[in-house]
Amino acid sequence: MAATNALLQIRRNLETHVGQKIRLRAHRGRRKTLEKIGVLENTYPSIFVVRIDEPNYNQRLSFSYADVLTETVELTLVKEGVKPLPVAK
Repeated sequence: MAATNALLQIRRNLETHVGQKIRLRAHRGRRKTLEKIGVLENTYPSIFVVRIDEPNYNQRLSFSYADVLTETVELTLVKEGVKPLPVAK
């Protein structure tokens, strides 16, 4: 029951930031980490979608709220007017 409440809280927090720029860091196992800056596009009952817009590279990535809970995915808001730090590729 506590895990369900935690997932619901994560979803509500993300819903307030739809349309904003975020820094995404996803741990993909065995020293593989994906770091991108994108826009939180939408939230759904079980997943959320991040749109990555880079020159010559457009992609949508989806993650579950459990990924945030288990810290497999880390999200950070990018402040407007502040130049984001470069991300490793």
